[in-house]
Amino acid sequence: MFSRIADSLRAAFVAPTVEVSAHCDLPCGVYDPAQARIEAESIKAVIAKALDSDDPDFRTRAILIKEQRSELVKHHLWVLWTDYFKPPHFEAYPQLHTLVNEATKLAGATGTKGTLDPAKADELLAKIDEIAEIFWATKKG
Repeated sequence: MFSRIADSLRAAFVAPTVEVSAHCDLPCGVYDPAQARIEAESIKAVIAKALDSDDPDFRTRAILIKEQRSELVKHHLWVLWTDYFKPPHFEAYPQLHTLVNEATKLAGATGTKGTLDPAKADELLAKIDEIAEIFWATKKG
């Protein structure tokens, strides 16, 4: 009887394993470039409000909010870049590294974080849209 139990346990622990793979760290549905886009839309709106105001205190608060939102855009893009996109995506879309780099720069000190130029916010939104297009294409495949 003991040997039957031992054989049964051995079979359970030595049984062939099933190989699994996933293209993201968590089940799909937790990543979405819309998060970066929402923050970028907020940046664009804050820039417009800041430019329309003559109140220096209001403008200061608006600039602080714009800078925080710019950091959030970078964070959301980096999460996509580091956690969602995998080597097969970069092979299929070789421009992806450059797009993410350009978008994060547009949200940085030389972009929306460091200026009140509405054109920078529009450029950022356009880059996020390009990244989103690739993101959704990878979700179909």
